[in-house]
Amino acid sequence: MGQSVRNVVFDFGAVLFTWQPGVLVKAHFPQQAATPDAAAQLAHAVFGHADWHNFDRGVLTADTVSARTAARLGLPEPALRALIDGIAEHLQPMSDTVVVLDQLRAMRDLQPDKLRLYFLSNMPVPYARVLSGKHAFLGWFDGGIFSGDVHHIKPEPEIFELLENRYALVPGQTIFIDDLASNVNCARRRGWQGIHFESAAQLQAQLMPLLV
Repeated sequence: MGQSVRNVVFDFGAVLFTWQPGVLVKAHFPQQAATPDAAAQLAHAVFGHADWHNFDRGVLTADTVSARTAARLGLPEPALRALIDGIAEHLQPMSDTVVVLDQLRAMRDLQPDKLRLYFLSNMPVPYARVLSGKHAFLGWFDGGIFSGDVHHIKPEPEIFELLENRYALVPGQTIFIDDLASNVNCARRRGWQGIHFESAAQLQAQLMPLLV
């Protein structure tokens, strides 16, 4: 993949925390999401729209997103607001990946001058604050950026540049782990290395040989 890795950057959703949008919409809209295909389509309509991206970006509130999305899709707003309010609870640690992160933490603690840990997550501010206050393992990171705090989202190059500049990351010595190939490809275009996350075992197999 290139140079030896000194900076490991994690995405959160579907890498370190569960993110199953189809499950979410099916739980709150069982009639509209009665089949897997219908659930996938509804999830995309909710979470793939510019309004949700702007919630991620920190420029729309939950109230605004709820009202707009309910009107746009003809959904009952109380149920949609319940879905939105329940997402922080839905985001549960993925234990297998946390084990990999713990291994990296132990390596970093032995040689902090050779390995640093960061995160780069598309995350609305309300959820970011809940996660930060709830999960002690987030304290293992040396730093990171939530999209809602900086008004940029992946795969926009600006958010990668912000992380790079804030922590003086050398691109070729930095690797980004994300479940979305488009985000990994954006990092690679900046000269970072990248792993398209599929499982903790696959991550461990691809990442560990680079940490020399």
